[in-house]
Amino acid sequence: MHMKTTRIMAVAALIGAGGLALHAALAQQPTTKRIDLQRHDLSIPGRETIQAIVEIAPGQASPRHTHPGEEIIYVLEGTLEYEIAGKVTRVKPGDVLFVPAGTPHLARNLGTGRGAELATYVVEKGKPLITIVE
Repeated sequence: MHMKTTRIMAVAALIGAGGLALHAALAQQPTTKRIDLQRHDLSIPGRETIQAIVEIAPGQASPRHTHPGEEIIYVLEGTLEYEIAGKVTRVKPGDVLFVPAGTPHLARNLGTGRGAELATYVVEKGKPLITIVE
């Protein structure tokens, strides 16, 4: 009897630990994903351009952040909402946006499917591309 109880408790502990591990893994899934496409120095000293696809998970938003230069956005997929310096703009595929250097902003995927943009950054070389704003 004691052995059976011990086995049941061990199985219950493994199931519980597996559930916690799954919950932790899901909680760590990023709300945004950046896929870098290219990076090049510009003819302007100290500047570079970075081009990336930015994906935003359904129903999620990127953290409010800034860039050390301009961001030019072309919406690829989904219904996205941007907050740029406190102004809210809703966009769809084919729409474009411009984010001035150092301007706090975020993007939110309003849909249930993939949200994606083509982002082109013209930024100061050697600085972090993204700075989170609290």
